[in-house]
Amino acid sequence: MMNYIWVGLVAIAILAGVATGNIEGVQTALFGFAETAVDIVIGLVGVMVFWMGLMKVAEKAGVTEKIGLAIKPVMTKLFPDVPADHPAMSSMVMNLAANVIGLGNAATPFGLKAMKDLQSLNKTKDMATDAMVMFLAINTTSVTLIPTSVIALRASAGSKNPTEVLGAIIVATVISTATGIAAAILFGKTKTWNLQSMIDREREAGTLRLNEDYEEWKGAPAKKTVSVGPGPGR
Repeated sequence: MMNYIWVGLVAIAILAGVATGNIEGVQTALFGFAETAVDIVIGLVGVMVFWMGLMKVAEKAGVTEKIGLAIKPVMTKLFPDVPADHPAMSSMVMNLAANVIGLGNAATPFGLKAMKDLQSLNKTKDMATDAMVMFLAINTTSVTLIPTSVIALRASAGSKNPTEVLGAIIVATVISTATGIAAAILFGKTKTWNLQSMIDREREAGTLRLNEDYEEWKGAPAKKTVSVGPGPGR
């Protein structure tokens, strides 16, 4: 999708240049900013290496694990359908802990593993459970204490104090995470997006596909079960 957007923007710029008779200005800007982009990327290398190295030291020192233990009680409240001893819980905790301290590269594999683990608790093959939706919302809007990429970009662009935005970023990400959590909860309660309602619609349409890999977890909560069996009259 982003490729289409960028191609569209370039096409619009070229058409505007032709229409206004200033195609030379478009070419100058295009090649000028291409050179600027290369300079920024090269400048990022040193800063990114420093911050990623620092974050790796924090990971090896157990900082990520300690943050994970600190947020685990909150996780059990946000994901009541995921047993505390299920592998998905550990994967989600490690993903969010890595995001909090700016370890984006480390967070990605944990996030992919978390979704895979959550699918083992999903009775359907094609529908995201409430836990999956909540995890995606939190992961996308994650609270960030050390925004490594932003700091590196500001330093590469010549900022005298690249870390001065930390306070604003922390506040912004806290608000975005709270908004994401609220949206996931609210949409999950609506008739249109409620998981059970969606399953009922798929079942009525005859398009419901069950997850063959689903296994009842030994410590799964008894509350809030989702019925995927045949409906009345079937």
